[in-house]
Amino acid sequence: MEHFLGLSGVLFALGFYGVLARRSAILILISVELMLAAVSINFITFATYLDPERFTGVIFAIFAITIAAAEVGLALGIVLRLFRDRGTSNVDAADELKW
Repeated sequence: MEHFLGLSGVLFALGFYGVLARRSAILILISVELMLAAVSINFITFATYLDPERFTGVIFAIFAITIAAAEVGLALGIVLRLFRDRGTSNVDAADELKW
């Protein structure tokens, strides 16, 4: 169990660093996906450790993956619109989203 929690902690830390340090919206989305993958690993690890007969952790992980897919679809639409309007995917250029 410790190995999975360590892997999850490293993935979450890398994702958190990526969100704070990056300027590109695409790289920020990838970092958020890393953080969601770490959360899914935690769900499955704790569900397997606490109650191996039930699939509650796996179900929560599937919901997290589904929400991550929807988030990526919506965010990529916003990033493409920003790139089309401003010519860059830099999040500093998105400080004012007026027409």
